[in-house]
Amino acid sequence: MQKFTDQNYLTQEQYKDSSNLNARLEIHRRFSTNPYGWFNWVFDTLAQLPTDANVLELGTGSGALWADIARKIPVNWIITLSDLSQGMLDSAWRNLIVTGRNFKFELIDAQFIPYADETFDVVIANHMLYHVPDRPKALAEIKRVLKKGGQLIATTVGESHMKEIMDWLRRSDKDNDFSPFILPFTLENGTEQLEKFFSEVFLLRYDDNLHVTEIDPFIAYLRSAIRASEVLEDELAKVRIDLEDELKKNGRIFISKDSGLFRAVK
Repeated sequence: MQKFTDQNYLTQEQYKDSSNLNARLEIHRRFSTNPYGWFNWVFDTLAQLPTDANVLELGTGSGALWADIARKIPVNWIITLSDLSQGMLDSAWRNLIVTGRNFKFELIDAQFIPYADETFDVVIANHMLYHVPDRPKALAEIKRVLKKGGQLIATTVGESHMKEIMDWLRRSDKDNDFSPFILPFTLENGTEQLEKFFSEVFLLRYDDNLHVTEIDPFIAYLRSAIRASEVLEDELAKVRIDLEDELKKNGRIFISKDSGLFRAVK
């Protein structure tokens, strides 16, 4: 089993708390070229929901989506935030308690959603379906708990997303195979998977890249990644030297992004 779908690894190591996720979010917050913001863009899709919508998020992580758009949330929405990791739920609670909004927090495995049929107007899966071992089972569960006409908003990345990260590692350690993981749910293969469960599937891409102007956040991102255990500190030192040269030469380190979302209608 790949680490991407190893639930024990994900809950006990990678996402035992929000530190790794925060390191990855930070580089996007600080150096993204699109000023509108990813979370604002995702919320634009949610804004079409009824004013009394019942909302479920699977894999809420640190609750970053809701912290960023708290002021936009309609007062009558019922929002249940869930995650497979108790540590992540704790982080989400700490981040969101200050918003004054009434969120519910629940420990939920997307493959076994403990709610009745046709409960929710929308289910949100923000960059998490590629972590689910049995995705067809999870998609069947999501469809089951959605009301007729309800929507799944599933965000993910394309196959070339941030490909320069691997390029930097290969440049510094040619003896190590830094072939990227083959993600099981991407912008390229997601439509086919979703069409087996939903009547309509729409794909939207978010136009953005990174112009990184500081080295430390870049290194922190590398250390946070699922493949961090394969990267030795002396290799990271080589990466730092290369990055410093690139920064002096060009004034920035360019990283391409390919992110987007599927809107799947029951």
